[in-house]
Amino acid sequence: MYSLLKQIFKYARVYQKIWIAPIILVMLLIGVLLILAESSAIAPFIYAIF
Repeated sequence: MYSLLKQIFKYARVYQKIWIAPIILVMLLIGVLLILAESSAIAPFIYAIF
């Protein structure tokens, strides 16, 4: 997993596609948020946002 992320960021740096980095970070944050929200008491509040 980490090697894939490192390769993606290396690609973005080498080919001047820095706009890819924020998209990937946002997708990772949303994924982590959804995983954590499945088993917590704040799930109804997080799902209300989306």
